[in-house]
Amino acid sequence: MSTVTANHRDFLFRRLHTLAGVVPVGLFLIEHFFTNATATEGPAAFNNAVNTIQHIPYLHVVEFVFIFLPLIYHGVYGLYVAFTSGYNAQQYSWLRNRMFALQRITGVITFIFIVYHLWTTRFSGHEPNFNFVHTLVSDPINFWIMVIGVVASTFHFSNGLWSFMVHWGITVGPRAQRISAVVLMVFFVLMAFVGIDSLIAFVQTA
Repeated sequence: MSTVTANHRDFLFRRLHTLAGVVPVGLFLIEHFFTNATATEGPAAFNNAVNTIQHIPYLHVVEFVFIFLPLIYHGVYGLYVAFTSGYNAQQYSWLRNRMFALQRITGVITFIFIVYHLWTTRFSGHEPNFNFVHTLVSDPINFWIMVIGVVASTFHFSNGLWSFMVHWGITVGPRAQRISAVVLMVFFVLMAFVGIDSLIAFVQTA
């Protein structure tokens, strides 16, 4: 295989990887966080939100095609990128290289967390209701694993959005990239707050 063909293939794989991280995986992350946030309104609100999702027609097909497949691709290819990509101190600033490293680190943490999260919730055999989540996160170990997962996944998504907008030509100039970096870090803080506040609601409300 020629170098040009290999580079073209790598380019397409990376573009698909970034796209999958935003649509649909990123959108699902936002939806998942705000579904969990209904716990702040009490058990009934959360159970109603989950019940609405459970009655989506062909839910298992939708989950497999639009969530699990893109998630597996983004996660597995992301691990490959994380362990093969290096720094580029000549092209990027010290801060950008640090953000690059954090993106890879949080990607690995998020991948491990998602496997753990699916195993303890979606594939646990338990009904996904408020009492089940309350019991799960009332264990301090599970609670802090969830907190770490929330922070890692929200940072990875927010910083990944910055990279996505750069590589897809949405933010072209340095000024647009600086503004988007600030906006997306604010977005990261807000999303992390929503996620952690939801966990606290599950613990405090029974």
